[in-house]
Amino acid sequence: MEILKLGSILAALQEIDTPTVCNALELIEPDRRNYGYTDEMLHCLYSSMKPVCGIAKTATCRSFRPSNRDGPTLKQDRVKYYTYINEGHYPKIVVMQDLDGPHRSHGPFWGEFNTRIHKSLGCIGIVTDGSIRDVPNLPKDIQLLSKGIKPSHGNIHIVDYDIQVNVADMVVIPGDIVHADIHGAVTFPLAWAEEVIVKANEFVASEEPILEACRNNPNLTLDEIIELYLKR
Repeated sequence: MEILKLGSILAALQEIDTPTVCNALELIEPDRRNYGYTDEMLHCLYSSMKPVCGIAKTATCRSFRPSNRDGPTLKQDRVKYYTYINEGHYPKIVVMQDLDGPHRSHGPFWGEFNTRIHKSLGCIGIVTDGSIRDVPNLPKDIQLLSKGIKPSHGNIHIVDYDIQVNVADMVVIPGDIVHADIHGAVTFPLAWAEEVIVKANEFVASEEPILEACRNNPNLTLDEIIELYLKR
C-alpha cells in the first residue's frame, strides 16, 4: 500500500477507540467476537492517551534464565533486531511475547533504554505480556500495554523476531494492523483497514440516536427507548 494512503488510514483509525474497532470487525466477520483481541488483562501505562494504531512488528523474549549465546553474539543479534524494527516508514506497534511460561514477565525488556530506542525507530506503541520498568523516565508519547511493572531486567534477551506471536491470546502476524488503547489491543489484516473504518462509522451512527436521546432527555420513557432501539 502506498505510504501516504497508509498514513491517512492509520490516522483515521486512531480517531476510533478499540472497542468500536472490535464492533466493526464483528460486522465484517462475526467470528471475531471470540478472537483477534487481547483476552487477558494488560496494564495500560497512559490511560488518557488517544488510541494508537500501527503496523505490527513482532518479537519473542525470555528473562528467567540466561541465553545460551555469548555476549558479543547477543549484541550482534540485537543490532539485527533493531534493524528489523527500523524497516518501513510508517507507524509501528511492537508486539512482544514473553516465552517464560509461569515466569513470564520476570524481567522487563521495556525500560527507558529500549523504549526510547524504539520510539526513535518509528514505534508508537508496545503490546507485551512481559513487564516494564523505569516508569517515571519513559517517554509520554508512546503507549505501553504490559503485564505490569518489575524492578530488575533479569536475564532479558530477544529470542526471535518477525514471526507470529501470541500475546494475551491475541495472535499477531507481522505486517498486520494493531490498534490499542486503555481497553487492550486488537489486530486485523491490513487489507481490511478501509472497511473497518466504514463499518466503525456505521456502528457509531446506528447508536447515536438513542445515545443522544438519553443524554438530552432526562425524562425519556421506556416506550421511547424501545422505539429508538428497534430502529437500529
